[in-house]
Amino acid sequence: MKAKAVTALRCAIVMGMCTWVGASLAQPAAQPWSNVSLAPDARARLLLAQLTQDEKFQLIRSYYGGPDRPANNPVPKGSLGSAGYVPGIPRLGIPALQESDAGLGVASSDRIRAGHYATPLPAGPVTAASWDPQVAFRGGAMIGGEAHSNGFNVLLAGGINLMREPRNGRNFEYAGEDPLLAGAIVGAAVGGVESAHVISTIKHYALNDQETARDTINVEIGEQAMRESDLLAFELAIERGKPGSVMCSYNKLNGDWACENDYLLNQVLKRDWHYPGFVMSDWGGTHSAAKAVNAGLDQESAGEVFDKQVYFDAPLRDALAKGEVKQARVDDMVLRILRSMFAAGVFEHPAQPSPIDEVANLAVARQTLEAGAVLLRNQQGLLPLDVGKLGSVAVIGAHADKGVLAGGGSSLVSAKGGNAVPGLAPAGWPGPVMYHPYAPLKALREAAPKANIQFAEGNDVAAAAALAAKSDVAVVFVQKWAAESVDATDLSLPDAQNALVAAVAKANPRTVVVLENGGPVTMPWLDQVGAVLEVWYPGGDAGHAIADLLTGKVNPSGRLPLSWPRDVSQLPRPALPGAGGGTPPASVDYGIEGADVGYRWYQSRGIKPLFPFGYGLSYTSFSHGSLKVSAQGHQLEATLELSNTGTRAGAEVAQVYVQLPGAKARRLAAFTKVNLQPGEHRQLTIPLEPRLLAHFDTTTHRWVVPGGSYSVAEGHSSAELGTPVVVQLKPGAL
Repeated sequence: MKAKAVTALRCAIVMGMCTWVGASLAQPAAQPWSNVSLAPDARARLLLAQLTQDEKFQLIRSYYGGPDRPANNPVPKGSLGSAGYVPGIPRLGIPALQESDAGLGVASSDRIRAGHYATPLPAGPVTAASWDPQVAFRGGAMIGGEAHSNGFNVLLAGGINLMREPRNGRNFEYAGEDPLLAGAIVGAAVGGVESAHVISTIKHYALNDQETARDTINVEIGEQAMRESDLLAFELAIERGKPGSVMCSYNKLNGDWACENDYLLNQVLKRDWHYPGFVMSDWGGTHSAAKAVNAGLDQESAGEVFDKQVYFDAPLRDALAKGEVKQARVDDMVLRILRSMFAAGVFEHPAQPSPIDEVANLAVARQTLEAGAVLLRNQQGLLPLDVGKLGSVAVIGAHADKGVLAGGGSSLVSAKGGNAVPGLAPAGWPGPVMYHPYAPLKALREAAPKANIQFAEGNDVAAAAALAAKSDVAVVFVQKWAAESVDATDLSLPDAQNALVAAVAKANPRTVVVLENGGPVTMPWLDQVGAVLEVWYPGGDAGHAIADLLTGKVNPSGRLPLSWPRDVSQLPRPALPGAGGGTPPASVDYGIEGADVGYRWYQSRGIKPLFPFGYGLSYTSFSHGSLKVSAQGHQLEATLELSNTGTRAGAEVAQVYVQLPGAKARRLAAFTKVNLQPGEHRQLTIPLEPRLLAHFDTTTHRWVVPGGSYSVAEGHSSAELGTPVVVQLKPGAL
């Protein structure tokens, strides 16, 4: 909806919060910053000039609004009771900032009023496995719209930390191991949120790639390596999604806290990337006043609850008086916050309670899973199941009769219907363990109404095997819960589930395994089962999506956004000290692999993982034609033909990798996903990302193409590529 000129101020009541909507174009003299024809920067400068010093300090810190505040420290008046709240300034028409935890949905929606809920998106790797930025944008727009309809105008979304550590408890919030794929997917999701007139963050900046000792650990890595890996993912996502805020992380980076790290915040983010928005701290991530402000932190988050003290009030005022911080820097902090509010349309489009299209939003979640579920194994065409011929099916394990597992922590969304399996430990943080109420068993019975589909919980292995033995096919659901603030101690499935799968597969070789998990797991039974479908934490309406994938109504088209190790011995750091208890490490060395994260690590060391990055099967088959590469300066374009050579419609991903002169590993430099009907051919021309052809020069702070012979190849995955094309490039800076 476009902003319409009005002739007077109007008051919008949002759950007890009064917010003045800006004056119209007809009153430029009264409030010239309300002129929507002006750029956000210009509007912010005009408004900044009207603020008193106390009003400026009001904008550079948020309050915690959660239900677990200390009894003697009540929720601030006007807060919706969520993750963060910045009071508005009615006399100037500045609305309050109401911040919700997010990433996989509006995680704070249940705090507004009893019985409220939100639509849970599938886990981040599902969206990344779609290899489709449009899928990510739709998901972001959906949760942004739900946030706006709940009165929130800031979402703490945009998780993009690369998967250096497969045991990381928050991998389910992120987008895999590759900077180009993660940057494209998360950038699109952030853009979707912002399209709903909601400010999105991008997080956690930076190198917060494990949860063990996350609030004390010092990450050690060289500048070039981080610029070509984790920071490149942020750079690409910020360019594409234009988040209003960057959330700095808990950890230290090369000796300095991320939220008072001059290199991260001033030199890279604001100088090199020309980022115009504001930096907010993670909750508990602020450690100082003068140092943090001078290093580039613009807003302290919920310091009255999570930090040792509120640094961005009395301590900062004292630093100003002593000359340790300049007034111009405080003004810059406020300017950046206002600028992001104008850019997102927060003034003209106030967030307020309004109806939510539950059916449409669940469809977005379901379609995300359908696009991102990965078929890892399918022997002798066991899948899809032919519903017309199914006599009996054994569905086993993982509470598939009740719902689907979700990850724990601040991103947890309360879906309509609540927790389908309440009472599981841990009940407290980072729990509760939650199952969204979208039961695969019920959906499979709906999809195959003539089949005799029976369920076994799986706790009794002998009973489960007996049910499988007398069934035409067995579908075993296995699970591994992951959560914020804790890492897994290993990659194995818990609770004797490996024994369960092995017993069922022995009883019935027509066994399908459906994985609900936050990251890779070991599969000692892999060669014994007929098929494996990875759905991660599958989100809203997942039961129907899983049933449609298993029965072929939907053709799986996900491709792995991460490498799948055989075991921890293949990792750069086989041990994870401090996970599960014990003395936490003081530091972690990411210089071991440097920029060679994930598949680049395996390639550079000649290691063959269980499943390679980019891998995924389909119910149809595809052929990839010969690759042609054209060069114009340092801009390369790859041209090829994709064909659907099977009998079903399906989607394939063209993946283009480049190997720089002297490098041991290839880098993903371009990709695109296309839907093809049986027999259809499509010619594709795909531009390569120039920064993937270059190294980052730490002296000039520029990307530099070394020049020489570049090998470009395209194929089904990082390990299954066609004949490479060699291209000669001249050296030079981008």
